[in-house]
Amino acid sequence: MTFNVEFDNQPERFLKKSDKQLIERLLKEIERLRDDPFPQGVKRVHGREEKTFRTRVGDYRILYVVFFEDNCILISKIDKRPRAY
Repeated sequence: MTFNVEFDNQPERFLKKSDKQLIERLLKEIERLRDDPFPQGVKRVHGREEKTFRTRVGDYRILYVVFFEDNCILISKIDKRPRAY
């Protein structure tokens, strides 16, 4: 099952101002999430109202929420580790 990916405002702005190489790495990881929203290395982010998960891409974190009933993944935030949480 392949999930649809939607972006919140912050990730869209982050990708627009990032360099091309970083964008490619981040989008490659997001494509992996479409096929398997919980690959090895994904962890749950505690302290959030929704069940938010995170995956690493170097020093960057992609935070996302999985909506199984809508078959959708919402990318809620992309940022460096200290600012991501």
